[in-house]
Amino acid sequence: MLAQKRILLIIGGGIAAYKSLDLIRRFKERGAEVTPVLTKAGAEFVTPLSVSALAGQKVFGDLFDLTDEAEMGHIELSRAADLIVVAPATADLMAKAAQGHANDLASTVLLATDTRVLLAPAMNIRMWTHPATQRNIETLKADGQAFVGPNEGDMACGEFGPGRMSEPLEIVAAAEAMLADGPLAGRKIVVTSGPTHEPIDPVRYIANRSSGAQGTAIARALVALGAEVVFVTGPADVAPPEGVVLKRVETANDMRKAVMEALPADAAIFAAAVADWRVSNAADSKMKKTKTGLPALEFAENPDILADVSKDKARPALVVGFAAETDDVIENATAKRKRKGCDWIVANDVSPKTGIMGGSENAVTIIDENGADNWPRMGKDQVARKLAERISEALQGKQK
Repeated sequence: MLAQKRILLIIGGGIAAYKSLDLIRRFKERGAEVTPVLTKAGAEFVTPLSVSALAGQKVFGDLFDLTDEAEMGHIELSRAADLIVVAPATADLMAKAAQGHANDLASTVLLATDTRVLLAPAMNIRMWTHPATQRNIETLKADGQAFVGPNEGDMACGEFGPGRMSEPLEIVAAAEAMLADGPLAGRKIVVTSGPTHEPIDPVRYIANRSSGAQGTAIARALVALGAEVVFVTGPADVAPPEGVVLKRVETANDMRKAVMEALPADAAIFAAAVADWRVSNAADSKMKKTKTGLPALEFAENPDILADVSKDKARPALVVGFAAETDDVIENATAKRKRKGCDWIVANDVSPKTGIMGGSENAVTIIDENGADNWPRMGKDQVARKLAERISEALQGKQK
């Protein structure tokens, strides 16, 4: 999707700037041409020489460069690219862009452009959550600029929380989605996949036999049609697909949090086999055998992610659930669709005799307001492609 595409990469001043070097390499290996703009603050973290060597291009940085500006360089830079990527997008850079400042080359390029812009924020958690930053983000979104991340995790300052810049492959996936030409280009779709693991103690957990193969195939098929896919996966047996924004989770609560953070979206496909229950009295240390008998495990219901999203104020235009059943498949799945409030249910028989759970094939029935549509047994990749095409058709005509 990025072959022969022109990427203007603005590198802001933050510790995450080191990731921009790998980001350049990832863009280049996909055939993109990368023109770097390095801010003065960015040059404190990565050198112009290293950026230029990886990009194979001159590094731009000075708004008042006599040679470049004699040719109106900032105007040419701002409009010659297919996509402008700002990574890291610091609080200062976003504030300038939101308020229309133009006191350096990077901010001037952002003000002078009519090209699509993708921002990958990176900053301290307190800067990210500050009301001023959040106001600027809302302004930029209203202006049509796109965001990828930030992620949550440990920071260089020693704190933990949202503010980590997305990984290079996540930024590449978001860029590919913005530049895609398929029928789902410009559509954001959340896909959940795999099992969840609910801890009993630090070494044991409750899980199920889901391999994650079907959810992974669906995400891959949606990417092939041009969608921006946020892929929220539990500990699956299969590797995640390329071209997605990847969110790895363990528990049902983790998955719900990741899904809610990914909204709003045009569609949400819940292919994950989420555990219905968790151990409410999970031990902090490994449980040992004792002479007093078996430990007493207490259970609590996990969140109902499908129902929560179906009823959320940011509900996607299309919400698709899955029903893995062993008995009365159609009846149970039809009741589930009504109970959850979703648009479709993809039902299948996962009783041991079918070999579907963890296997390479699937036989599904699509249940919607019009009834049940039985599909023949086929490979999971085929199911995914057919479902992706149906999703594409359903989203056509729906307002973005």
